[in-house]
Amino acid sequence: MDTKANLLIRKGRVIDPASGRDDVADLLVEEGRLVRVGASLDAPGAEIMEAEGLWVIPGLVDSCVHLSLPGEGPWTGDVASECRAAAGGGITHMAVQPDCGPVDSTAVVRLIREQAGQANFARALPVAALTQGLAGEHLAEMQTLAQAGCIAVGQAGASVASSLTLKRCLEYAATFDLLVLFRPEDASLTAGGCAHDGAVAARLGLPGIPAVAESVALSRDLLLVEATGVRAHFQQISSRHSLTLIREAKRRGLPVTADVSIHHLLLDESALEGFDSRCHVLPPLRTVEDRQALLDAVADGTLDAICSKHQPLGSFSKAAPFPSTRPGISGLDTLLPLVLKLVQDGALPLHRALDAVTSAPARCLGIPAGQLETGRMANLAVVAPDEQRVMHERWLSRGRNSPWFDAVLPGSVRRTLCNGEVSWLAE
Repeated sequence: MDTKANLLIRKGRVIDPASGRDDVADLLVEEGRLVRVGASLDAPGAEIMEAEGLWVIPGLVDSCVHLSLPGEGPWTGDVASECRAAAGGGITHMAVQPDCGPVDSTAVVRLIREQAGQANFARALPVAALTQGLAGEHLAEMQTLAQAGCIAVGQAGASVASSLTLKRCLEYAATFDLLVLFRPEDASLTAGGCAHDGAVAARLGLPGIPAVAESVALSRDLLLVEATGVRAHFQQISSRHSLTLIREAKRRGLPVTADVSIHHLLLDESALEGFDSRCHVLPPLRTVEDRQALLDAVADGTLDAICSKHQPLGSFSKAAPFPSTRPGISGLDTLLPLVLKLVQDGALPLHRALDAVTSAPARCLGIPAGQLETGRMANLAVVAPDEQRVMHERWLSRGRNSPWFDAVLPGSVRRTLCNGEVSWLAE
């Protein structure tokens, strides 16, 4: 679409976790801006969408998406194709991890932003590399990359083995008040592993990754955050032991937030039975107890946000013996449906669940998104929450590597507005 929307959405259930609003109301969008929310609005000349029985929610904010530039990188989906999948899933903003390129030059930043802008489906927000080439040895030009449009810096899961190098990176980031994204993992404890180091891996003969690989790295990272004062967001926490460290850090007032992937809230190590490579992910799926602890931590706010950890892979990437397959799940299509499934199953309360994919990740990333605020460009999704659908019948990502590809899940997005324009309209 190339024009700003003039749209009156009538009688939808408006749910905005940021403001606490939850009532049936009309929303008026004029020239792309959300101008009014109230009862019985009128807008001569505007398109009218009858939304009785539907929800109107803020556009989702996804704090972890892996994409490739055309012809580069391991991911099947590129910026344009996956922005379309995001819009179809009600997602308006997504943090593109720095392995897209990698993002250690302003030219790559511009290319990501240009391709997302040309596709005009969702806003791709680049995360800059913390170190040059993500090699963990030399500082990247973080401030220059931030000025070019990056919202944060990180390593996309690649390690920085030297604590001294990491400390210098964090000191530099703190000087310019840059947000640093961490995915804590001790590479020496992880090397060669492909599954949680537990009963299932032992029975299947798979090399294990212990939970302590995460908590050891997290302990170091938190100590360096405290020493440098840098703003930190920890991604894809997977174990209950790590939650204790996050809670203590927050209790002591460290500038720390954290998220969890949606698949770690729904699956545990038992999903690997039968060597199902679709469930090969990093960090690995852990125990039933870990999964329940993660759900409890989302509910009580220890874990601020839920992300898709979207990694779109071709079928060949999963067609090998389990340890040789590439880890990752394609998650843009299923983020909202799986969150709604958790709500339907009673695992999470509705407002906290929606907050965890809208306003909370926006706060973590420091971006103005994830809420229905009048006066701003409209970023919202109109959703049929109870409409069940077979996921593969409208799968938009180029990556079909998902254990839910053939599942029947709730929640169908009827319309998405991104930056005031209609970016998705269901047929």
